[in-house]
Amino acid sequence: MKFRELITKAGTRILAGKDEKSNEKLVAQVEKDEEVFHTAAPGSPFVNIKGKVKKGDIKEAAVFCAKYSRDWKKNKSDVIIHRFKGKDIYKGKGMKVGTFGVKKLKQIKVKKKDIIDLK
Repeated sequence: MKFRELITKAGTRILAGKDEKSNEKLVAQVEKDEEVFHTAAPGSPFVNIKGKVKKGDIKEAAVFCAKYSRDWKKNKSDVIIHRFKGKDIYKGKGMKVGTFGVKKLKQIKVKKKDIIDLK
């Protein structure tokens, strides 16, 4: 399955789902200590930084996540992103495809200007 892909300025590979099925596949390949992102609002790709995080990677991944979110497409304003580790993701019984729960997360506010500036 193909994911959206971004190589950060630091050379780190970032993957993003394209729909519910690819989000399911993306989360399945996340390592326990890797960083994962999703918008606070429903309708976003899951985004995964592969391997060790380098300077600037967190912000680039958060902006990448925001750019492809329903929140951004509908509102064209700042987007709240949740950041968490692979080990904090769980799949509860009865959760639909592409939906996951998260035990521990941090919140990041992505500015409208940063989303617009992402090439």
